Amino acid sequence: MTPGLAFFYGGMVRSRSVLNMLMMNFIALAVVSVLWMLYGFSLSFGDDAFGGLVGNLDFAGLTEGVGKLAGFAVAATDSAPAVPWPGPDAIPVLAFVMFQLMFAIITPALICGAIADRAKFWSWVAFLVIWATVVYFPVAHWVFSFSGFIGADSTGGWIANDLKALDFAGGTAVHINAGAAGLALALVLGRRKGWPKDVSRPHNVPFVLLGASLLWFGWYGFNAGSALTAGDLAGVAFTNTTVATAAAVLGWLIVEQIKFGKPTTLGAASGAIAGLVAVTPACGYVDMWGALAIGVAAGVVCALAVSLKYRFGLDDSLDVVGIHLIGGLVGTLLIGFFSTKAVNAASVGEEGLFYGGGFTQLGRQAVAAGSVLAYSFVLTLIIGLVLKYTIGFRISAEAEAVGIDEAEHKETAYDFGGLGGGGGSGQGNARPLAATTGSADVLEETKA
Repeated sequence: MTPGLAFFYGGMVRSRSVLNMLMMNFIALAVVSVLWMLYGFSLSFGDDAFGGLVGNLDFAGLTEGVGKLAGFAVAATDSAPAVPWPGPDAIPVLAFVMFQLMFAIITPALICGAIADRAKFWSWVAFLVIWATVVYFPVAHWVFSFSGFIGADSTGGWIANDLKALDFAGGTAVHINAGAAGLALALVLGRRKGWPKDVSRPHNVPFVLLGASLLWFGWYGFNAGSALTAGDLAGVAFTNTTVATAAAVLGWLIVEQIKFGKPTTLGAASGAIAGLVAVTPACGYVDMWGALAIGVAAGVVCALAVSLKYRFGLDDSLDVVGIHLIGGLVGTLLIGFFSTKAVNAASVGEEGLFYGGGFTQLGRQAVAAGSVLAYSFVLTLIIGLVLKYTIGFRISAEAEAVGIDEAEHKETAYDFGGLGGGGGSGQGNARPLAATTGSADVLEETKA
């Protein structure tokens, strides 16, 4: 999914920014993997520590003498012990460790789309280290760490166990978390030079569709895999993911057709991602009709939301806020309307409003969404400001004019010979509702 995200984002920026965007995603694979093995998994799934803010360090290092997993020492000569849940389909601990690593990698990678074209590479690496440690690992503990899962006496996070909000595969921990962080960093780094007057089209739309397709394919592992067993629940999550994503594509394209008179390839790709984001927390708790409604809502709402950045003057380069934050909120809150125990009898939540459960679950979902949003936004704002006023976070105006690939990596993606850089003088904006049509409505939004 992370290389898919790299191509999805990479196709939307200027030709002289694509390598930097690919690198910002790719480096997350390296940085977060190391952190996860050293202490990230332990902070996420260890017993409550520091008043429940995060897990302890009992599992740090994942090796005998450094940590213990599920109460068993992990020795080089022993096979990894099984996680004692879900029952007869228990899985090897290290398989679970690696599966959760995938969530930890892609969450901070999502953020970089909000600051495309203007962040120093090594400052981004420093941000990854700090943000994963103080934001993602604690939030993952709140949302994903169920008491009694890693060990019979283990104590998990407050959202999963005390609040009993539902998040099957990361609507809060991944998408609201990353979207709120993207909002904070876009404010810290400020607008790109010339934005919003100078807006260039995505340099490689096939890259965008390729990336979206890879993400859609990989998302089945993300969502269906969160059942942690190849059973009925995984099948439901697989089906709901497909239905919601397809519906979101149609919802987004209908909005484009009504507003601008044309459906676009970028709109289809963006709609797919919006649907995937929104169904992520709900895919294991709703039936097919709920998934269909969530998909349509995500496609329509996110399509309308992405153009609002012009109204508010927010240079969220690749619409991380409009798709991941808004889509995550849509999916997380709609669980309160559509969740049903007919799909997931083992759910810790209540029936949704439309299934006779009242407002109880909706209230839980709202508290979870609001808490993660506020925590991520505030902590990211602090991290971003500290980096800005210490080592610096934004590239120079000269580097921005030359192109971030050349300035930060001494490379260019394409050899244009004597034809020039081909990326246009505008800053790379990505979304069809904001940049790729000639609509008078878009021009008015840009002026505003």
